[in-house]
Amino acid sequence: MSSPSKRREMDLMKLMMSDYKVEMINDGVQEFYVEFHGPKDSPYQGGMWKIRVELPDAYPYKSPSIGFINKIYHPNVDEMSGSVCLDVINQTWSPMFDLVNVFEVFLPQLLLYPNPSDPLNGEAAALMMRDRSTYDLRVKGSPSIKFFCMPCRLIPRLMFG
Repeated sequence: MSSPSKRREMDLMKLMMSDYKVEMINDGVQEFYVEFHGPKDSPYQGGMWKIRVELPDAYPYKSPSIGFINKIYHPNVDEMSGSVCLDVINQTWSPMFDLVNVFEVFLPQLLLYPNPSDPLNGEAAALMMRDRSTYDLRVKGSPSIKFFCMPCRLIPRLMFG
C-alpha cells in the first residue's frame, strides 16, 4: 500500500474518531460526505450541512475537493454548485494539514470570517458589505438544513426565497 493511500485511510479514520458523521460514497476511501455544523457565535450557528469531500490520488500532497451539498448563503460559496473559495484549500494547501483541520479550523473560519472581496456569491458579498445586519438575518433565516438522513441519502436541496 502506498504512502498517500495509507495517509488517506489514516486521515479518514481520524475524522471519524473526532465524532464527525461520515458517509462513504461507493466502496473506496476517496469520496465521502461529512455532516458539518455551523460554528457557535456566528449567524450559521444551529445550521447543519452535508459536505462532499473528494480526496485526489495525490492526497495529502494535493488538497481535497470540498463542496456544500445543501444550500448555504455565503460570499465564498457558490450558491448553485456548493464550491468553496478558500485559499488554504485551493492554493496554500500543505501535506501538514489533514481532514480534521478542514472541519475543525478551515470551514469554521470560513463561516466566521467571510471574505466578500473574493466572492463566489456576488449577491451575498454585496449584501454583507452594504448591510451586515441584513446579511446576518438572511443567513439566519435561510433554510439551512436542520435535518437530513445520511444513511438513506435523503438530502433536500432548498432554494432561497
